[in-house]
Order: sequence, then C-alpha cells, then structure tokens
Amino acid sequence: MYERFLSLLNASGKTSYQVSKDTGVSTATLSNWKQGNYRPKTDKLKTLADYFGVTVDYFLEDEA
Repeated sequence: MYERFLSLLNASGKTSYQVSKDTGVSTATLSNWKQGNYRPKTDKLKTLADYFGVTVDYFLEDEA
C-alpha cells in the first residue's frame, strides 16, 4: 500500500513533508506507514486519495 503512495509522491514531485503540511496527515503517520508499523485509517486514506486525485481503492489494490 505504501508503494502506491510513494509512486504518487514521485509522480507529483512532492515530499512526504509537503503532503503532511497540505493534508494534515502527520509525518509520524506517514513514517510509520512506510516502516510497516501502521496502516492508515480510512479517513486518512481518503484525505490522501483526495489530495492526489485517486480513489481509496487505488491504495488498496495491491493488497488483494
């Protein structure tokens, strides 16, 4: 799931810090997600999906 987020970061040229500031999703949340210690709750995934113009399902597709 994080790989999808990373792909969106790379495509947009944004950093995790920028996304955190723009969305209110904490850098700690993003860092813990990257490390595999945390899976964002649906509301945070929705916020990130809206920010990048994708669906929540986009993040979940690689988990099936």
